[in-house]
Amino acid sequence: MSAGVPEVRAPQSKQMTAFSKTSCKNKDCMKEVGRTMTANSRKGALVHYPDLPSEYRLPRPVEVWLPESYDPNSGDRYPVLYMHDGQFLFNRGETPFLGTDYLWDVDTTMARLIENGEIRPAIVVSIWANLDTKSKRKLEFMPEKPVTDYVWKLMNAREPVDPGEKIVSDNYLKFLVNELKPFIDKTYRTQPDRESTFVIGSSMGGMISAYAISEYPDIFGGAACLSTHWVLGDGAVIAWYKDHWPDAGVHRIYFDHGTETLDAEYEPYQLKMDEVMQNKGYRSGEDWISRRFDGADHSPRAWRERLHIPLVFLLGNR
Repeated sequence: MSAGVPEVRAPQSKQMTAFSKTSCKNKDCMKEVGRTMTANSRKGALVHYPDLPSEYRLPRPVEVWLPESYDPNSGDRYPVLYMHDGQFLFNRGETPFLGTDYLWDVDTTMARLIENGEIRPAIVVSIWANLDTKSKRKLEFMPEKPVTDYVWKLMNAREPVDPGEKIVSDNYLKFLVNELKPFIDKTYRTQPDRESTFVIGSSMGGMISAYAISEYPDIFGGAACLSTHWVLGDGAVIAWYKDHWPDAGVHRIYFDHGTETLDAEYEPYQLKMDEVMQNKGYRSGEDWISRRFDGADHSPRAWRERLHIPLVFLLGNR
């Protein structure tokens, strides 16, 4: 399977069987959605929405992690992290990868950092990826506007796309911004402002996270892009960002990459993106970080081991 997804065809959860049966046709489509909850006294509560409807994409699960301190009856409000590839984030709940090494254990890292006072308590919204075929996830996460006919040919030469498929990342972000975020802000005690809204992903999830900053700079205040898969399209997305990246001043951006397996290809591209950041006025170590992890490969284990770094950068008490 393509970047960032294990070579495993694990079955979708039972909730995924209704994947294409529900659609969102109006603004009230999320008023009544089913959910289940699992709680852990040390790691907070995980709320599972099995088939969240949408006008912009096929329904699938979304999970919401609430920190231990979360109290719906209190006056406290929380920043929100929107994270992609939700099946791989929590080692509990409904994920078909339960008990495997493919999981980030986000709740464990969040709970530890909160307890140690290194970050502000925050809500995590976990958006499940479309893993029905090898190319579905890639087409949902590949930035849409930079892809010309020539770039599409480059993509297919490297990682062939199923016949008849097309890029749908603009609709994915519309779902995130126009449907999911309003639902989360209405349902939970969030801080809905830009400065408290972040997006995080790895590999192709890093691609869509950066694209979210470019397309919706007034919605997202920061992004963490781990092992960003710039090679797809041979860096065309970076070239596009030269004219479509927000100037420095209000955003916090984190990039990283390893040096082994697929990550071994990333450094030349990341250096080009670093130039974009410098030209836009970002200051290394202040509102922007770009790090190389020698010996790190392209795997959930590697991202799990360094997740604390971008979390502190985005959520640290400043």
